[in-house]
Amino acid sequence: MSLVRRSAAQLKDELPTGSVVEALIEQMLHSAGYRPSPSEVASWGASLPVLATDLVEAGLGDVEVLLEHQLPLTSKRADVVLAGVHPVSGAPSYVVVELKQWSSAHRFEGNPDLVVVPGTAGPPKLHPVRQVRGYVEYLLDFTRSLEFAEDAVAGVAYLHNATVPGAVAELADYTMDRTGRLFTGAERGALREHLRSRLAPGVSGVHAADELLGSKVAPSRQLLEVAADEIREREQFRLVGEQQEAVDLVLHQVRRAKAGNSKRIVVVTGGPGSGKSVIALSLLGELSRAGQSVLHATGSRSFTQTLRKVAGRRSPRVQSMFKYFNQFMTAEPNDLDVLILDEAHRIRETSVDRYTRAELRTGRPQVDELIAAARVPVFLLDQHQVVRPGEMGSLEEITRHAERLGLDVLTVELDAQFRCGGSAEYVRWVQRLLGLDDAGVEDWAGDDTFEVVVADTPEEMEQLLAAKREEGYSARMSAGYCWPWSKTPAPDGGLVPDVRIGDWARPWNVPGDRAVGDAPPAALWATEPGGFGQVGCIYTAQGFEYDWSGVIIGSDLLWRDGRFVSERSANKDPDFRNRARVGDADFDRLVRNVYKVLLTRGMIGTVIYSTDTETRAQLKRLVRSGA
Repeated sequence: MSLVRRSAAQLKDELPTGSVVEALIEQMLHSAGYRPSPSEVASWGASLPVLATDLVEAGLGDVEVLLEHQLPLTSKRADVVLAGVHPVSGAPSYVVVELKQWSSAHRFEGNPDLVVVPGTAGPPKLHPVRQVRGYVEYLLDFTRSLEFAEDAVAGVAYLHNATVPGAVAELADYTMDRTGRLFTGAERGALREHLRSRLAPGVSGVHAADELLGSKVAPSRQLLEVAADEIREREQFRLVGEQQEAVDLVLHQVRRAKAGNSKRIVVVTGGPGSGKSVIALSLLGELSRAGQSVLHATGSRSFTQTLRKVAGRRSPRVQSMFKYFNQFMTAEPNDLDVLILDEAHRIRETSVDRYTRAELRTGRPQVDELIAAARVPVFLLDQHQVVRPGEMGSLEEITRHAERLGLDVLTVELDAQFRCGGSAEYVRWVQRLLGLDDAGVEDWAGDDTFEVVVADTPEEMEQLLAAKREEGYSARMSAGYCWPWSKTPAPDGGLVPDVRIGDWARPWNVPGDRAVGDAPPAALWATEPGGFGQVGCIYTAQGFEYDWSGVIIGSDLLWRDGRFVSERSANKDPDFRNRARVGDADFDRLVRNVYKVLLTRGMIGTVIYSTDTETRAQLKRLVRSGA
């Protein structure tokens, strides 16, 4: 989708009236739900007239110009996509243009991929050639009409204000090819010649633009092959026992659905560490290898970013196959063969947020969007991990919705335990402890494969974990959301130590996408070494595992009269504040699920500390008597 579409000649004629910029503002508000920033509006007014003039003077007035073109299944937009006909082949031809108003720029500390622009604030910027190359590759990877026409798309970064020779010389020394070339304002003639080599003068681009905008959205065969090769080489994606059985069963359903031109829903259920994510990634690899159009999606920013990093470390293209649940609102029915929905307990009531454009605010359930998007949607979930209001990912909810659509649901249950040292007994003990199992609380009987320790102080907990790290193990501390979370940094620019227990104080994990000192971004807290110095919350811990887990049970869950009871007033999670939306019974269920998730992150052992004296004493009795 593009915000505005015009021929180059129309664009040149209309820009002086201000109507094009007004249309961009209106469409941005309508489609994205917010007004563009003043700087973005100013950039349109400054850059578009230059490009339109170049196109018309190059004889390319009939080329279609797609402004602010949204890349499929993502919120990212390319500044401009030019659509026309190739002068030699006569086939549809496209040029992605990234417009920059930079008059000068240089490498950041010698790094060719990062750029510093004098006079602009903020961190270093991506080299514009690398930026536009990413857009080109993404279009080729997800636009089915371009699947066998890789040469049909070219990329250009145009620094039209860089008119002084040498002002961007360091940027010019960068690998360039069809997917990304750099032109400056001093090279307008060369730019026009380049565009004429990709777009035939005097030929309408209407058909090419229509074909691009109307194309089916799905991963290309080439991308699937890359993903298959990448995932096949990863030892951590190897399957064991019933994991392989689950994969084989899903693959069978995919074959049956395709052969019978039918739609099938598969739900894979299992507790923490039962191998759901390994199954998801193995399915992604197997289906990619078979040439099936398949994508992976989750509802967790941290989890998705980590999967992108792990599964696509050697091939950044593979990272684009990992999506979010809310990116399928406009997907065509059955565009995909298979949609793998990992951590499906995090499916929400709707995909609508403050950025959703008006026509999509229909109240359509998110589960309906996900079921519709693929011939075989595969949900992998643990409903005891529903931890925040609005999450609807349960077997019952999916089955109920499927029945309304007249569809059957095949359920695969995983019993094996691969987290917590393979200790299914520990997971059962946690569920009974928290009242999530009707069997009742019992002593920790001990397990040769898993260790449980109750600490007397937070200092003792941290020291035990630090000692394990010295021995070469990974370790993290997490806590219930019982302390406020500072939105601004400390005076020295560091993190504020919000989690305070007596004289002991540590910060929450970094709230944003940028590291603070040695502390990694939120999405990498569980996996980067620098994460040990902060306390993780449920939203950064869920979906991850580490050797040793330290868990602080706050005063929102207290042991009283032989059982745990919840104390809503002690919880600081903003999602729980609205009593009309989250009743007391819902809060009680959700907070128990939160601690169930936190207490089952460890692979070798868990160190538990409670801020409440009575709770801590009971935990010590349960663990000591079972030791």
